[in-house]
Amino acid sequence: MKADYTLDFRGSITPITLLKVTQTVMAMAPDEIIEIQGSDPTTRQDLFRVLPESCYELISMDMIENGTREECYRILLKKRA
Repeated sequence: MKADYTLDFRGSITPITLLKVTQTVMAMAPDEIIEIQGSDPTTRQDLFRVLPESCYELISMDMIENGTREECYRILLKKRA
């Protein structure tokens, strides 16, 4: 599934990440998909606290290889109508 938006936050701090994701999701049209990549596990948890469940559908959430020892995740969300 191809994302309409891709945000790579590996190495970014949580407040900036959450602000940018929130702004992007609010600007998206219904049925558009956003891919979020990151490495901070607290960001992954906080993301779902910040975004209202009614505005997105979780498509997938998995771990990705990035060539380092650092764990990275990839989340795909679809904006609801």
